[in-house]
Amino acid sequence: MSHPSSRPLPPGGSVRPITRWGTPVMHRELREVTQFDDELQVLVADMVATMAAANGVGLAANQVGVDLKVFVFDCPDADDVRVTGVVCNPVLDLPEGAARQLEEADEGCLSLPGAFTSCSRPDEATVTGLDEHGEPVTFHGTGLLARCLQHETDHLNGTVFGDRIPEKARKRLYKQHRELADAYPEDWPVSPASLED
Repeated sequence: MSHPSSRPLPPGGSVRPITRWGTPVMHRELREVTQFDDELQVLVADMVATMAAANGVGLAANQVGVDLKVFVFDCPDADDVRVTGVVCNPVLDLPEGAARQLEEADEGCLSLPGAFTSCSRPDEATVTGLDEHGEPVTFHGTGLLARCLQHETDHLNGTVFGDRIPEKARKRLYKQHRELADAYPEDWPVSPASLED
């Protein structure tokens, strides 16, 4: 069963190395997408291939080093229904007042591979924007999908989820990442290290 707002992801991309936290493009607001051209189509297909190779549920353009407001996702919602899509220039709408319920759950990031910590976010989120062809799209998320839509939109605004957690938790997160660093070489996921060694 597919979600009514789910959109097919483009096939046939090439896997690119994932950019890490600490790289300048990860910590500044990105440029709006204004050209819905072949170059964007290639980028989006490559992002989809990279997300799949890294077993991710979402990926933002700056995570492959590109300064453009676009993300891709392939993520289940609270009912375990898989939703896929591409969003350029996303606008995030979160519940307010009595409708705002925070959910505490583990969160990780492909740009800080292997590390997870608890992060509190609203349990519902809606993103509006354009797809890779410039057509309007809207995605409403619950559960992990709500978290994913917020996490990826954050990336495009230069925010990593480490910016949203207390300093002590952030230090633990970096320590966890450092301990696992050897499993994720610089060009990961292009040549994933064997975890069996």
